[in-house]
Amino acid sequence: MTAQPFEKLDKEELRRTLADVIDVDATDIEEATDFVEELQVDSLLLLELVVVLEKKYQVKFTEQEMRTARTFSQARALLERKLAVSA
Repeated sequence: MTAQPFEKLDKEELRRTLADVIDVDATDIEEATDFVEELQVDSLLLLELVVVLEKKYQVKFTEQEMRTARTFSQARALLERKLAVSA
């Protein structure tokens, strides 16, 4: 099964995807939830998150982008920008 380009980012689907990878309940991820400070996401888990998102949404993240997206809101905004560019 090949992934299809996404036209619009589903916020709740993104929340569930992140929660699955981090192994937390989706309700634990709010707009300002800091992945590192609040959910104890380490560098290996962050890399896993990036790989999952890149595959699912057919985008690529730079190392700098990965470092700056520390909250759900920042990650969503970054992914929305990436999807807009690739559309």
